[in-house]
Amino acid sequence: MSETTPEDLVAVPLLAPADGVPEVVDTPEKFEAALVRLTNGTGPFAVDAERASGYKYSARAYLLQIKRTNGGLHLIDPIAFGPGHELFIRLNDLLNTDEVILHASTQDLPCLREVGLNPSRLFDTELGGRIAGLPRVGLGPLLESLMGVTLAKEHSAVDWSTRPLPKDWLNYAALDVELLIELREKIYELLSTSNKWKWAEAEFASILLVPAAPPRIDPWRRTSGMHKIKKRDQLVVIKNLWHARDEIARANDVSSGKLLNDAAIIEFAIHKPLTKKDAEKALRPIGMRARWLENMPTWLSATEAALNTPEDQWPPMKSGADTLPPLKLWRERFADKYAPLTHARFAVETIAQELSIPAENLISPEIIRRICWAPPADSLQNINVDAVSTAMLNLGARQWQVDVVAPLVATALLEREPREVPVVEAPEPAE
Repeated sequence: MSETTPEDLVAVPLLAPADGVPEVVDTPEKFEAALVRLTNGTGPFAVDAERASGYKYSARAYLLQIKRTNGGLHLIDPIAFGPGHELFIRLNDLLNTDEVILHASTQDLPCLREVGLNPSRLFDTELGGRIAGLPRVGLGPLLESLMGVTLAKEHSAVDWSTRPLPKDWLNYAALDVELLIELREKIYELLSTSNKWKWAEAEFASILLVPAAPPRIDPWRRTSGMHKIKKRDQLVVIKNLWHARDEIARANDVSSGKLLNDAAIIEFAIHKPLTKKDAEKALRPIGMRARWLENMPTWLSATEAALNTPEDQWPPMKSGADTLPPLKLWRERFADKYAPLTHARFAVETIAQELSIPAENLISPEIIRRICWAPPADSLQNINVDAVSTAMLNLGARQWQVDVVAPLVATALLEREPREVPVVEAPEPAE
C-alpha cells in the first residue's frame, strides 16, 4: 500500500470536541478539579486564549482553553478570578512542568502573562509551520492540510467579554485546542525530517525571552491615514484627538476605534470643524457613525485647543524615532548603501527559497537594512563574516540565522552597483 500524504487527505468538518464541550471553570471548586485532572495528564499542554479585540480597550483574556492528554479539556473564565490569583499561580507551576503549545504565541503570551501564566517551554504551531515551509499557516489551514479536518471560524470576531458565553461560542473555543497536541507532532515531524528542528527550537526560546515592548514614542503618529497630512498644525489636531479618544477608551474599557476611528481623526485634522454641524459635514463622506456623536463635545474641544496651540509647540512632521529612510530615498540619495542592500536582499531571498522558509523568518528585513545602512567598518574593504555576525547578533538575530545569512551579507557589502531589479519594502513576520 502507498503511504497517504497530506495532499491525499479529504478534509472533514470538526464539529465538536470528542468529549463534548466542558462546563466553564468559573468557581474555585471547578478550578481545583481542573488542576487535579491536568496534573494527572501527561505530555505538553495545548493552550489558547480569547480576547475581545475590537470591542474592549484592554487586551486581556476573557477565556482560556487548556487541554492535556488524559488530562481533559478545560475552559477557564479568567475574569472570575482576576490576575495573580492563587489558582493561576498553581496552574503556572503545572504548565512549567512541560511544554506549552500555542498557535501564534506572540498574540496570546501578553494576556496569559497578565493573569500569571508564564510558560518556560514553548512550541508555536504557526511559527513552526512557517519554518517548515508550509504555504498556509493559520490554524484552520494547518489542521486541514496536516490533519484532514476543517474548523468553522464564524465566532472568531465575537465579543468574548459577553457573559454568559453562548454554548456555540464555547464549542468554537474548545475546538481551537482539540487537536493542537496532534498538530504539534505533525509539525515537529516536518521540522525534524527537514533538519530545521534546532532552528525552530531557537525561535521558540527567543519568543519567551523577548521583554515587554516599551511604551511607544508618539503613539498618535501611528494613526492610519497619516500620509494625507501635509501640515504641522494638522498634526496638533491628530495628537489632541488621539489622546482624548485614548483617555475615554481606557476609562471605559472600550475599543478606541468604536469611539472615533482613525479615518474620522484624519478628517478632523484636514477640515478642523469647530461646530457639530461642520463636523457632521466633514465626516459624512466617510460614513458617519452615531457612536461618534456621543463624545462630539470632546472632539470639538480637542480640535479647538489644537487651533489655539502656538506654532512653536506644533509637533515636527517627522518623529525623532530611530527609523531608517524609506528605500526610495536610499535609491535616490544613498547609492553606497542601496547597492549592497539590493544584493543582500537578493541573496537572502534566494537562500530562503532553497531552504523553503519565508525570507522574513530566515532573518528580519530590519536587520538586513540596518547592517547595510551602518556596516561594520572592517567589512567595507574585505569580506569579514565575523564582524557582520557580531553586528547581526547585537541587532537580535539568532545564531542559526547568522550562520546561514552572515556570509551572504558580508559579500553583499562589497557591492558598489545595485542589482537591476529594485528591492521593495519587505514585511516583518506576522505576530
